[in-house]
Amino acid sequence: MRTHHRTPYGPGSSAPRPTVFPLDGRRGVRAAGEVGPATRTVREGVLERAVREGDGVYCPEPSDVTVVDVAGAGALVAAAGRLGAGRRFVVHRPPPALQRVLPAFRPDLPTTGVSMS
Repeated sequence: MRTHHRTPYGPGSSAPRPTVFPLDGRRGVRAAGEVGPATRTVREGVLERAVREGDGVYCPEPSDVTVVDVAGAGALVAAAGRLGAGRRFVVHRPPPALQRVLPAFRPDLPTTGVSMS
């Protein structure tokens, strides 16, 4: 099933509108825009679905995300911590700030990897 979520940033705001698209060829989503308080509902829904469904590797790709707040990074790590045996997230092409902060949350978390390709 192909889903596309578009969430307004806020009333009257000209800030980027966050979007989430399914990836072609692998399980996961490509996110664009900002990951912050205004996108909490979408972020939580996408991560919960990733934890609940499927097996193996799930690929969040935040390559077009312009801002990731601490809660967004923490939510990704918390979701990875809820994955069942044999499951993992591989974050493809994270923005530099997210790439730096992920290991700080849980450096020993074997269910999270980062790929620059």
